[in-house]
Amino acid sequence: MTTANGRTADHEIGKLFLERWSPRAYTGEAIPEETLLTILEAARWAPSSYNMQPWRFVYARRDTPAWEKFLGLLVPFNQSWAKNAAALVYIISKTHMQPPGADNPVPSHTHSFDTGAAWGSLALQAEKSGWPAHGMVGFDIPGAATALGVPEGYRVEAVCAIGRKGDKSLLSEQMAAREVPSARKPLSEIAFEGGFKE
Repeated sequence: MTTANGRTADHEIGKLFLERWSPRAYTGEAIPEETLLTILEAARWAPSSYNMQPWRFVYARRDTPAWEKFLGLLVPFNQSWAKNAAALVYIISKTHMQPPGADNPVPSHTHSFDTGAAWGSLALQAEKSGWPAHGMVGFDIPGAATALGVPEGYRVEAVCAIGRKGDKSLLSEQMAAREVPSARKPLSEIAFEGGFKE
Protein backbone atom coordinates (compact mmCIF):
# COMPACT_ATOMS: atom_id res chain seq x y z
CA MET A 1 0.00 0.00 0.00
CA THR A 2 1.17 3.52 -0.79
CA THR A 3 0.63 6.18 1.90
CA ALA A 4 1.21 9.95 1.75
CA ASN A 5 -0.55 13.07 3.07
CA GLY A 6 -2.56 10.92 5.48
CA ARG A 7 -4.05 9.02 2.54
CA THR A 8 -3.60 5.37 1.60
CA ALA A 9 -4.12 3.92 -1.87
CA ASP A 10 -5.93 0.59 -2.28
CA HIS A 11 -3.06 -0.54 -4.55
CA GLU A 12 0.61 0.39 -4.93
CA ILE A 13 0.98 3.64 -6.94
CA GLY A 14 3.50 6.47 -7.23
CA LYS A 15 3.48 8.75 -4.17
CA LEU A 16 2.97 11.85 -6.33
CA PHE A 17 -0.66 10.82 -6.89
CA LEU A 18 -1.32 10.98 -3.13
CA GLU A 19 0.89 14.00 -2.52
CA ARG A 20 -1.08 16.05 -5.06
CA TRP A 21 -4.11 17.80 -3.63
CA SER A 22 -5.92 21.11 -4.13
CA PRO A 23 -5.05 23.66 -1.45
CA ARG A 24 -6.76 27.02 -1.10
CA ALA A 25 -4.19 28.65 1.19
CA TYR A 26 -1.56 30.34 -0.97
CA THR A 27 1.25 32.65 0.14
CA GLY A 28 0.82 35.39 -2.46
CA GLU A 29 4.36 34.74 -3.74
CA ALA A 30 4.85 35.52 -7.44
CA ILE A 31 5.67 32.58 -9.70
CA PRO A 32 8.58 32.91 -12.12
CA GLU A 33 7.31 32.75 -15.70
CA GLU A 34 9.71 29.89 -16.50
CA THR A 35 8.23 27.81 -13.67
CA LEU A 36 4.69 28.39 -14.93
CA LEU A 37 5.75 27.51 -18.48
CA THR A 38 7.31 24.28 -17.16
CA ILE A 39 3.94 23.37 -15.60
CA LEU A 40 2.14 24.13 -18.87
CA GLU A 41 4.78 22.18 -20.80
CA ALA A 42 3.82 19.03 -18.88
CA ALA A 43 0.19 19.58 -19.91
CA ARG A 44 1.28 19.95 -23.52
CA TRP A 45 2.45 16.32 -23.60
CA ALA A 46 -0.88 14.76 -22.56
CA PRO A 47 -2.47 12.13 -24.82
CA SER A 48 -5.37 13.05 -27.11
CA SER A 49 -7.61 11.53 -29.78
CA TYR A 50 -5.82 11.60 -33.16
CA ASN A 51 -3.16 13.66 -31.36
CA MET A 52 -5.38 16.72 -31.98
CA GLN A 53 -4.33 18.39 -28.71
CA PRO A 54 -7.56 20.39 -28.24
CA TRP A 55 -6.41 22.10 -25.04
CA ARG A 56 -5.58 25.78 -24.80
CA PHE A 57 -4.37 27.68 -21.74
CA VAL A 58 -4.90 31.39 -21.15
CA TYR A 59 -3.09 32.61 -18.06
CA ALA A 60 -2.29 35.61 -15.91
CA ARG A 61 0.40 35.85 -13.26
CA ARG A 62 -0.22 37.99 -10.20
CA ASP A 63 1.00 41.58 -10.39
CA THR A 64 0.59 41.66 -14.17
CA PRO A 65 -1.95 43.82 -16.05
CA ALA A 66 -4.40 40.94 -16.73
CA TRP A 67 -4.49 39.66 -13.13
CA GLU A 68 -7.49 41.66 -11.88
CA LYS A 69 -9.56 40.72 -14.95
CA PHE A 70 -8.81 37.02 -14.51
CA LEU A 71 -9.52 37.15 -10.77
CA GLY A 72 -12.72 39.16 -11.31
CA LEU A 73 -14.23 36.35 -13.41
CA LEU A 74 -14.25 34.01 -10.39
CA VAL A 75 -17.29 33.73 -8.14
CA PRO A 76 -16.81 35.70 -4.87
CA PHE A 77 -16.06 32.57 -2.80
CA ASN A 78 -13.20 31.60 -5.11
CA GLN A 79 -11.95 35.18 -5.33
CA SER A 80 -11.65 35.25 -1.54
CA TRP A 81 -8.83 32.69 -1.53
CA ALA A 82 -7.53 32.69 -5.14
CA LYS A 83 -6.48 36.34 -4.71
CA ASN A 84 -3.36 34.93 -3.01
CA ALA A 85 -2.49 32.54 -5.86
CA ALA A 86 0.51 33.13 -8.09
CA ALA A 87 -1.29 32.44 -11.39
CA LEU A 88 -4.75 31.79 -12.78
CA VAL A 89 -5.01 29.55 -15.82
CA TYR A 90 -8.23 29.27 -17.83
CA ILE A 91 -8.43 25.85 -19.48
CA ILE A 92 -10.15 25.80 -22.86
CA SER A 93 -10.87 23.04 -25.38
CA LYS A 94 -11.42 23.08 -29.14
CA THR A 95 -14.77 21.43 -29.85
CA HIS A 96 -14.08 20.29 -33.44
CA MET A 97 -11.24 18.41 -35.08
CA GLN A 98 -10.17 17.47 -38.58
CA PRO A 99 -9.15 13.79 -38.52
CA PRO A 100 -6.53 12.60 -40.99
CA GLY A 101 -8.05 12.26 -44.45
CA ALA A 102 -11.19 14.29 -43.61
CA ASP A 103 -12.11 17.24 -45.81
CA ASN A 104 -13.77 19.27 -43.06
CA PRO A 105 -13.71 19.56 -39.28
CA VAL A 106 -16.14 17.36 -37.35
CA PRO A 107 -17.37 17.58 -33.75
CA SER A 108 -14.83 16.07 -31.38
CA HIS A 109 -16.44 13.63 -28.97
CA THR A 110 -13.35 13.68 -26.74
CA HIS A 111 -12.34 17.36 -26.59
CA SER A 112 -13.27 17.68 -22.91
CA PHE A 113 -11.84 14.25 -22.07
CA ASP A 114 -8.54 15.05 -23.77
CA THR A 115 -8.33 18.48 -22.16
CA GLY A 116 -8.98 16.81 -18.80
CA ALA A 117 -5.93 14.63 -19.43
CA ALA A 118 -3.89 17.80 -20.00
CA TRP A 119 -5.26 19.30 -16.77
CA GLY A 120 -4.22 16.13 -14.90
CA SER A 121 -0.68 16.43 -16.22
CA LEU A 122 -0.64 20.13 -15.32
CA ALA A 123 -1.80 19.38 -11.75
CA LEU A 124 0.83 16.67 -11.22
CA GLN A 125 3.65 18.83 -12.59
CA ALA A 126 2.48 21.75 -10.45
CA GLU A 127 2.67 19.55 -7.34
CA LYS A 128 6.08 18.20 -8.36
CA SER A 129 7.31 21.78 -8.92
CA GLY A 130 6.20 22.93 -5.46
CA TRP A 131 3.43 25.18 -6.84
CA PRO A 132 0.22 23.14 -6.31
CA ALA A 133 -2.85 23.78 -8.46
CA HIS A 134 -6.53 23.96 -7.53
CA GLY A 135 -9.11 23.50 -10.30
CA MET A 136 -12.44 25.36 -10.23
CA VAL A 137 -15.70 25.60 -12.10
CA GLY A 138 -16.91 28.52 -9.95
CA PHE A 139 -16.47 31.36 -12.42
CA ASP A 140 -18.49 33.35 -14.94
CA ILE A 141 -18.33 30.87 -17.82
CA PRO A 142 -19.91 32.98 -20.60
CA GLY A 143 -18.20 36.09 -19.23
CA ALA A 144 -14.82 34.35 -19.34
CA ALA A 145 -15.28 33.40 -22.99
CA THR A 146 -15.99 37.05 -23.85
CA ALA A 147 -13.37 38.64 -21.58
CA LEU A 148 -10.62 36.30 -22.71
CA GLY A 149 -11.46 36.58 -26.42
CA VAL A 150 -12.26 32.88 -26.82
CA PRO A 151 -13.48 32.34 -30.39
CA GLU A 152 -16.44 30.28 -31.59
CA GLY A 153 -15.65 26.57 -31.61
CA TYR A 154 -13.91 26.57 -28.24
CA ARG A 155 -15.32 25.77 -24.79
CA VAL A 156 -14.05 27.25 -21.52
CA GLU A 157 -13.77 24.13 -19.37
CA ALA A 158 -12.38 25.31 -16.05
CA VAL A 159 -9.90 27.59 -14.35
CA CYS A 160 -7.12 26.69 -11.97
CA ALA A 161 -5.18 28.62 -9.39
CA ILE A 162 -1.48 27.85 -8.97
CA GLY A 163 0.66 29.04 -6.08
CA ARG A 164 2.97 28.32 -3.19
CA LYS A 165 1.06 26.54 -0.48
CA GLY A 166 0.55 28.71 2.58
CA ASP A 167 -0.61 28.11 6.11
CA LYS A 168 -4.33 27.48 6.55
CA SER A 169 -4.45 30.45 8.95
CA LEU A 170 -4.55 32.58 5.78
CA LEU A 171 -8.10 31.31 5.17
CA SER A 172 -11.42 31.96 6.83
CA GLU A 173 -12.23 29.63 9.73
CA GLN A 174 -14.72 27.71 7.58
CA MET A 175 -12.23 27.19 4.72
CA ALA A 176 -9.34 26.42 7.08
CA ALA A 177 -11.31 23.50 8.52
CA ARG A 178 -11.45 21.98 5.02
CA GLU A 179 -7.78 22.61 4.16
CA VAL A 180 -6.67 18.97 4.16
CA PRO A 181 -6.12 16.39 1.42
CA SER A 182 -9.43 14.67 0.69
CA ALA A 183 -10.14 10.95 0.53
CA ARG A 184 -11.43 9.09 -2.53
CA LYS A 185 -14.14 6.50 -3.09
CA PRO A 186 -12.89 2.91 -2.94
CA LEU A 187 -11.76 1.51 -6.28
CA SER A 188 -14.50 -1.12 -6.00
CA GLU A 189 -17.12 1.65 -6.30
CA ILE A 190 -15.75 3.08 -9.55
CA ALA A 191 -14.14 0.21 -11.51
CA PHE A 192 -16.22 -2.77 -12.70
CA GLU A 193 -15.11 -5.84 -14.61
CA GLY A 194 -17.50 -7.08 -17.30
CA GLY A 195 -20.15 -4.34 -17.15
CA PHE A 196 -21.35 -1.24 -15.33
CA LYS A 197 -22.63 -1.70 -11.78
CA GLU A 198 -24.54 0.92 -9.78
